[in-house]
Amino acid sequence: MDKITLSGVTAMGNHGVFDFERRDGQPFIVDAVLHLDFAKAAASDDVSDTAHYGEVAGRIRKWITGEPVNLIEALAVRIAEDLLQEFPLSAVDITVHKPQAPIDVEFGDVSVSVHRERQ
Repeated sequence: MDKITLSGVTAMGNHGVFDFERRDGQPFIVDAVLHLDFAKAAASDDVSDTAHYGEVAGRIRKWITGEPVNLIEALAVRIAEDLLQEFPLSAVDITVHKPQAPIDVEFGDVSVSVHRERQ
């Protein structure tokens, strides 16, 4: 299977279980791996025959900046399911990073990843 990798889609969001996270917001970063067959797009050389990564990035940004959820797990699943509905994908891998998560020890990043396939 062919794939498109879109890394580092970043926006401010208000996701989290704590009131201050919802109130103040923080950056979230999303990586997406889009699994699809490039045969049609390669033959036509037409962007409408693939997953337009600019449009994918825009949809991801809307999820980050949209209605808050408590868990980044929920955000990752919602993004994955949305992309499967909107684009000709066989599968998608989504990783949501929360680099400023309220953790009381020094850390570099926290992330969750999901894999979803077309049913």
